[in-house]
Amino acid sequence: MPGNTFGNIFKLTTFGESHGKAIGGIIDGCPSGIKIDKKKINYELNRRKPGQSEIVSPRQEKDKVEILSGIYNKKTTGTPIGFIVYNKDTKSKDYKNIKNIYRPSHADFTYYKKYKIRDYRGGGRSSARETVCRVIAGSIAKQILNNINIYAYVSSINDIKIKNTYDKIKVKNIEKNIIRCPDKNVAIEMINLIKKIQKKGDTIGGVITCVIKNTPIGLGEPIFNKLHAELGKAMLSINAVKGFEYGSGFKCTKMKGSEHNDVYIKDNKTKTNYSGGIQGGISNGMDIYFNVAFKPVSTIKKTQYSLNKKNEKVKFKIKGRHDPCVLPRAVPIVEAMTALVILDYFLLNKIYK
Repeated sequence: MPGNTFGNIFKLTTFGESHGKAIGGIIDGCPSGIKIDKKKINYELNRRKPGQSEIVSPRQEKDKVEILSGIYNKKTTGTPIGFIVYNKDTKSKDYKNIKNIYRPSHADFTYYKKYKIRDYRGGGRSSARETVCRVIAGSIAKQILNNINIYAYVSSINDIKIKNTYDKIKVKNIEKNIIRCPDKNVAIEMINLIKKIQKKGDTIGGVITCVIKNTPIGLGEPIFNKLHAELGKAMLSINAVKGFEYGSGFKCTKMKGSEHNDVYIKDNKTKTNYSGGIQGGISNGMDIYFNVAFKPVSTIKKTQYSLNKKNEKVKFKIKGRHDPCVLPRAVPIVEAMTALVILDYFLLNKIYK
């Protein structure tokens, strides 16, 4: 299946299915001599794994990474980094009743029509379980980037959103609650809403905001490989993502050119950053910030109607363990994909120097 590799120089290829024996990946193009802390990788995996709180999937996976190659004496060797994570808590029997049914808004229909076969257990390859591999590679990328700071947080759940802009939030508060929202009071509202929706057997979506600080000037390749275009591609490749906007985004449609142009006055430190740190597809050294929209998870516990393989209308109810809201676990995934893009373009930029 094409489409399993991401990146130009720092490349990640992933493999595995949700209910298969294991998932894993190979990182190619990693520079040598970089010290890698495995504890930091497992820390990121713990932020993504299921079963971490009452508002996420109760599936119990320890998600401990096993490094197979490319790292020796805690340092990268310059050769491909192979890694694997074994699936331990699969309950494939929960999916037997939908073996021949296309779940609404899932990849079931399109995968079957394209490949004439599909793994119905948890969605197989189309499952967000695959993002474990992205988080592992992203953690390694973060450690290589070192001084470039990447962080994401939940900025809204449905109609509940934080008031502060990205430059006014307290980053240290992001990990202080299970929703990963830096505003304590808003976080409580979000959690209560998710619990309410969860009891009804339904799901809910929201927005994750991501910020990149200390980005060097010059990252991005015009014309077709602009930095914001690559970030958009990376975010839209994440399961359940339906939208991406950077800088002023859709708000700029309500502004005039005289209002929207960036201003920086050094004397009194007044500045605007409508460009989101990217101009002409190239980083300008200012903060890069963007929003990622996540839909309500398609798997709900309510009775639904759909079609089966015989094209017959059927009534069914999905079993299994699923997230009422994917956003808390998606925060480290957004950070990981961001790190992969920034490192890849950082290495690509070295070609010119």
